[in-house]
Amino acid sequence: MKQSKDEVNKADLTHREDLSIVIMNLISLEEHFAFTTMKTKKQEYLEILAAVRKFRVKLMKQIIRNTEGEIWCISKHLLAATMRLMETATKFIGRDNEAAYEFEKGAFELYGLFWLLQKLDNEEENKPKMEEVKT
Repeated sequence: MKQSKDEVNKADLTHREDLSIVIMNLISLEEHFAFTTMKTKKQEYLEILAAVRKFRVKLMKQIIRNTEGEIWCISKHLLAATMRLMETATKFIGRDNEAAYEFEKGAFELYGLFWLLQKLDNEEENKPKMEEVKT
């Protein structure tokens, strides 16, 4: 059975949203490996961090379409801040649900900004190729 164009576009967005959540978790892993390196003084954790980062960059190239200016880094930081707010919210659930809600609301707003930036593509001929994007 052939999918309509609307069904394909909706599936694509869902696929990209799933990847964005994966990327959020990979950014968190990078942070944890950096702190673990410092706390344990073991350089081996930097090697694992590098592998995680390489995979995160590969996935980001699949969903970051707007590479104008500093949008690549802004996008990464919006995803990182979204994840951190979501994790903060979970710590308030059950003891201060109003605060948890406000943190989740902030996360949702930042996540929306991330997707807004992905729609603000610059002109195709001025767009750098993904291989040129600094990570």
